[in-house]
Amino acid sequence: MTRPVDCCIAGGGPAGLMLGYLLARAECRVTVLEKHADFLRDFRGDTIHPSTLEVMHDLGLLEEFLKLPHQRVEKLSGVFGDTTLHIADFTRLPVHARYIAMMPQWDFLNFLASEGCHYPGFDLKMKAEATGLLVENGIVVGVTGKQDGTPFEVRAALTVAADGRGSVLRAKSGLATTDLGAPMDALWFRLPKEKADPEDILARVLPGRIIVMFNRGDYWQCAFVIPKGGNDAIRAAGLAAFEETLAKSAPFIAGRVTAIASFDDVKLLAVQVNRLEKWWRPGFLCIGDAAHAMSPIGGVGVNLAVQDAVAAANILAAPLRAGRTGDAELAAIERRRVWPTRMTQSMQLLMQNRVIAPILGDIGTPLRPPALVRWLTALPLTRRLIARLIGLGFRPEHVDPAILANSAPS
Repeated sequence: MTRPVDCCIAGGGPAGLMLGYLLARAECRVTVLEKHADFLRDFRGDTIHPSTLEVMHDLGLLEEFLKLPHQRVEKLSGVFGDTTLHIADFTRLPVHARYIAMMPQWDFLNFLASEGCHYPGFDLKMKAEATGLLVENGIVVGVTGKQDGTPFEVRAALTVAADGRGSVLRAKSGLATTDLGAPMDALWFRLPKEKADPEDILARVLPGRIIVMFNRGDYWQCAFVIPKGGNDAIRAAGLAAFEETLAKSAPFIAGRVTAIASFDDVKLLAVQVNRLEKWWRPGFLCIGDAAHAMSPIGGVGVNLAVQDAVAAANILAAPLRAGRTGDAELAAIERRRVWPTRMTQSMQLLMQNRVIAPILGDIGTPLRPPALVRWLTALPLTRRLIARLIGLGFRPEHVDPAILANSAPS
C-alpha cells in the first residue's frame, strides 16, 4: 500500500463507502480501509431514509438498489399507554421514494462496494485496520495500520476518519469532542414475526419502559429502551423477569418472548450523543459518527453520515483531482454540515430530556402522551413537518452534476 492516493478513508460504513464511491466516480484515487472481513455487524442502522434514497436516485442507482430485499415504511405511529398517535407521514415528501426503506445495512454497504469497484480509482481493503496517523510538519499525510497482522502505511493527500463513534483516528488526531449526554441505553434483540403482525415500525411507550420494533420481514428487530446504566440491574433480575416485562410491553408478542434463549441473545447499545468541536486539521477530516454520534431517535444516524459524504465529495472532488486540497476545503465541509448536525442533535436532546427521560423515570403513574408529543402530532401539517425533518433532515444534499457526469465504465 505504498502508492500514494488522493484520499485514504478509514471505515467502510455508510459515510466511508459513499465518500469512496463518489470520489472514485469523480476520477480520484481512493483507498477505503475496513477492519472487518465483511459488513455483518450488530447495531448497524437498517433505516434508509428518503434523503439517502434521493441520493441513490441522483446517482442513477435507485432502481437497482431497490431490487434488494427491503420493507417500506410510509408512516410512523406510536402507542402511548392506550393512546395511538400518528407521528409522521412520508408520502407527501418532494422526493422520488416517499418512504423509509428498511434494509439490512450490510446489503446497503455491499451494494456501494460493488458499485465502487466499477471505477479504477476505487480500492477497498478488507481486514485492514487503520491504527494511527502519519504526520509530517504538523500535516497528516496518511495512515498506519495492520492487515492480517502485517503493518502497512497508506500515504494520501487527504485522510478521512469515517470509522464510527469509537474512531481510532479521531482519538489520534487530538480533535476535541463535546459530550451532549443521553439518559438512555437500548437492549437489542430479535423476536419471530408472524403473518398477522402489523407491517410498520411499532413503538410502544408504557410507564418506565419503551419498546421499538422494526419489521425485518421474517422477524422483528427490537430495541428495548432502558435508563442509562440500567443493563446490569435487568440482567441481575433474570431472564424470566425480562421476558415478562417484554410481554407486558407488547402483548401481541407475549407468546414469543421465550425465543430469547439467554442474555447472550440480548446486546447492549450504549447510546452516545456527541460532536467534535472542530472536524478537521491539516490533511485530516472526520465525517459521520466519527464527527458526531447521534441519538437513535428518528433513526437518522446513517442518513446524516451519507449527507456528510455527499457534501464532502462535492467540495473535495475537483481540488483532490488537481492536487490542491487545503484547509479552506476542509473548513467549508464543516461549515456546510455543522448546522444540520447541531439542529438534529438539538431536536434529539429535546425529545430525550422532555419526553424519554421522564417516561423512563416514572414507573407507577398512568401514562398519557406528553404535551409536547400531543402538540407535534395533532395536525396533518405538523406530521408532514416531522416527516420532512426525519426523512430529509435540515439540509439534504444532492450530488454535484460534475460527479454525476462520470458514469461507470462499461
